[in-house]
Amino acid sequence: MTSATPTSPTPAPAALSFSQLPLSPAMLANLQQLGYLSMTAIQAASLPAALLGKDIIAQAKTGSGKTAAFALTLLSNLNPRRFAVQTLVLCPTRELADQVTTEIRRLARAEDNIKVVTLCGGVPLRGQLATLEHGAHIVVGTPGRLMDHLERGSLQLEALNTLVLDEADRMLDMGFFDDIVKVARQCPKTRQTLL
Repeated sequence: MTSATPTSPTPAPAALSFSQLPLSPAMLANLQQLGYLSMTAIQAASLPAALLGKDIIAQAKTGSGKTAAFALTLLSNLNPRRFAVQTLVLCPTRELADQVTTEIRRLARAEDNIKVVTLCGGVPLRGQLATLEHGAHIVVGTPGRLMDHLERGSLQLEALNTLVLDEADRMLDMGFFDDIVKVARQCPKTRQTLL
């Protein structure tokens, strides 16, 4: 694990373009289609370092573009030909996990066959087990349900290269500290962590 690079919600320099980042032409075209014309402050502060593989701790308000910042990073780390869980995103609630999954899928349209799976409580475990048997590249979920799958052996993290803790402060406030630690301990030590 590399040292974390703290970022703060400082104003972005005048309209930094996504084209200044080392993103694929297909990803840049998809961003353009989605209306992502220039980076927000949090994206400009975090993406250059994150795309270099550095661990990031970032804080910004809701709606500031944090999800796109970590999603672009995890997608750039992904090997679509390797059908194994390469990214794990922890979220405090099922609603946030669903929103994050939707945004990752929108941003992943530039790549073929990226499978994103949501694992949260309140949904029958049987369907999630069947989905995991067919494989996934990215798993988004809540700590309790992720722990359940890890304990059952249905979630394998050997190929993981990116761990994202989305709204970590909220997860801590909700009492998920021990679960977060247990999940992180099951991830490979050599990985990128985005907080």
